[in-house]
Amino acid sequence: MTLQVNDLEVKYYLDDNTYVRAVSGVSFSLEKGEALGIIGETGSGKTTIASAIMRVLPENAEVRGSVLLDGKDILSMDKEEFRRSIRWKRISIIPQYSMNSFNPIKRVGDQLVQIILEHTEMDVHQAFEKVMKLFEQVGLPPETFRKYPDELSGGQRQRAVIVSALLLNPEVVIADEPTTALDVINQARVISLIRREILNSSRSLIYITHDIALVANLSTKVATLYAGKIMELGDVRKIFKEPLHPYTIGLLSSVPDIRYGRVRKLNYIPGDPPDLTKEIKGCPFAPRCKIAESICFTKEPELRLVDGRLVSCHLVGERKDVGTTNKS
Repeated sequence: MTLQVNDLEVKYYLDDNTYVRAVSGVSFSLEKGEALGIIGETGSGKTTIASAIMRVLPENAEVRGSVLLDGKDILSMDKEEFRRSIRWKRISIIPQYSMNSFNPIKRVGDQLVQIILEHTEMDVHQAFEKVMKLFEQVGLPPETFRKYPDELSGGQRQRAVIVSALLLNPEVVIADEPTTALDVINQARVISLIRREILNSSRSLIYITHDIALVANLSTKVATLYAGKIMELGDVRKIFKEPLHPYTIGLLSSVPDIRYGRVRKLNYIPGDPPDLTKEIKGCPFAPRCKIAESICFTKEPELRLVDGRLVSCHLVGERKDVGTTNKS
């Protein structure tokens, strides 16, 4: 299995002449058993990438580029073919807000059984058994089947959403901020489930979050996203140990690191993200970057291979002082 995202671009039209360029030129690949973490500030385009792959963007969105699954562009499929052969069967999603995942006036178990019946040759009894087996795997009691979504706790709902994502044994699971709004105990349960049911079963994972520590624990590679563009992409251990892009360095230095004990000072990235309704000349991070030069404001950098990872920066590899020495 290979998932290849090529030059993905998503615009949200506000009116005939105004649009938000939410994602611009995003490319990455995912092989069987790999886990890609996508991190970035709020509004960087993380959820839009997930929605584009799953083809659940709103009507005011325009999508360009391609998403190839084993060489076939799933964005160019007609909607019915995609629904029948891709969504849930080969690619599924654990969305950010579990409350929105279920019909509030139907029982949870009935909704899950219906997904199975629509996409497989199983009968009702077989579908019921499948759901109950998954409930047991994720630690949900049997009575969950007969309950309505609002009768479940936040942690139970999120585990039920994980069940829906695993029902048809997909090859790729997209987890979009799956621990949002959960308490610490339920966060730990959800992460444990993702590790056991997805990563340990040779499925591929796209993990979208702002929680850098979770990416370090769950991912094999990581992409830092800023203003809809990838700033740095590569092996998670290499990037977290020696980040090169100034934005990646800023992100990693803004969270605690036990290696530094109490001595390390936490930093923050000054300034605000750019207005994505306006044309951006040069690097989108340049106005917030403390090492930016004149070229950074006039010419857009390309993703290029530097020290075993892809980096979108004119200065990385060109100036000796650009890299991890720039953390302080």
